[in-house]
Amino acid sequence: MAGNEVTIGEGVRLTAHPLRGVVLGELHARPFTPIETPRRILHFAFLTDAAQAQAGHSTLSDLCTAHGMTPPPAGAKHHRCSFDGGVLRWESHAEFSTYTWELPARRPSGSAQPFDPPAAALSTPMTRLSQPGPLLVAIDLHLVTSDAGIVVEDLFDHSSRARAEVHEGTAEIATDFKANEAGFVRILVLDRALGADRAGALVQRLLELETYRTLALLGLPEAQRLSPSVRRIEKELAEVTEEMRTSEGLAANHRLLDKLTALAAELEAGAAASLFRFGASRAYQEIVRLRLETIGEKPVRGFPTWSQFLARRMAPAMRTCVTIEERQENLSEKLARAAQLLRTRVDIALEQQNRDLLTTMNDRARMQLRLQQTVESLSIAAISDYLVGLVGYLLKGAYDAGFKLDPAIGTAISVPVIVIFVALVVWRIRKRYDERSGGTGAGA
Repeated sequence: MAGNEVTIGEGVRLTAHPLRGVVLGELHARPFTPIETPRRILHFAFLTDAAQAQAGHSTLSDLCTAHGMTPPPAGAKHHRCSFDGGVLRWESHAEFSTYTWELPARRPSGSAQPFDPPAAALSTPMTRLSQPGPLLVAIDLHLVTSDAGIVVEDLFDHSSRARAEVHEGTAEIATDFKANEAGFVRILVLDRALGADRAGALVQRLLELETYRTLALLGLPEAQRLSPSVRRIEKELAEVTEEMRTSEGLAANHRLLDKLTALAAELEAGAAASLFRFGASRAYQEIVRLRLETIGEKPVRGFPTWSQFLARRMAPAMRTCVTIEERQENLSEKLARAAQLLRTRVDIALEQQNRDLLTTMNDRARMQLRLQQTVESLSIAAISDYLVGLVGYLLKGAYDAGFKLDPAIGTAISVPVIVIFVALVVWRIRKRYDERSGGTGAGA
């Protein structure tokens, strides 16, 4: 970690942040390498996950070891080595890996046209490496001098060819962005006065431009896949909101809320699945824009520049991705608002239902109270009648025994006393029960 540390006066070293070396090294991770003209460049890009990238690293390490060359260090993201007179540059990125072969521009005697021999005949060294993942990009770039007598118009499809002068007129680039019979997209670079360093930088930028252009367009199939679902959710949301205007009752609102919840879940699932792809497409599109800006295109009479061609052909596809993403966001907000409105209506309906239930319970409590009071009155009368009868029997027995009080008079005198006594006893019992009930309620 010596490169991470900073030495100051008297040999004192300052402890660096653990990631300082990584951050500093990232600026120099993929330097431009000088390329002499003429040169043939074959560039492959494969979509890879972490396991596939590691497998590609292992395969390259084994090949380097077998040929007596230094293998890439463990955890390395790029490596450069020589094979059969050519140079291989391997790079591992976040979701793809690239293999770039720099080969001598061997052309048959008397041939005045580039891309001869075909790329398929030159790509034999690539067969020594196992394919790490699905192939996405295959480029055949030919760097030649501008005095080779090449007729650029005859090399590419007239309907999609693009051509421009770059680097202040020191080079000219041309392509049609189409894969040929062997599956390679061909790029021609005419070197007028580039020099090895600028040629290397231009070649790398063109390879990156085509690679990131292709990666950016991966968002289009995802947008096309999601478009019918988004359109259907928009239609169903409109139907639900229209039905909300006339729906009444808790059951109807619950049904609409369940439907909105299902639509929101479907939308969020699609948005989550496409989040990385759309974000990556935006990032790749920005890299393409920056690469085009860096090479400094100037138009060639009668041909669109690369920027003009891509703006006409690529921009609509990218706009489709942006539109779908925006529709997803807008739909999510509208679904949330509609669901919130329905929840409010359901809550109000539940409150109304609870209020009606409480009113019914209060009415029942009043009826029970009246019934209880009636029962208490009847109980007082029944108990009093029973006690009065006992007193009557008692007075009759006493009268027969010689007690000089008419039983009828004595019974009549006892009636109010007994009624008052029974009423007091019942009142005290009810009061004690009320106190206990009140205490329990307070404690709860």
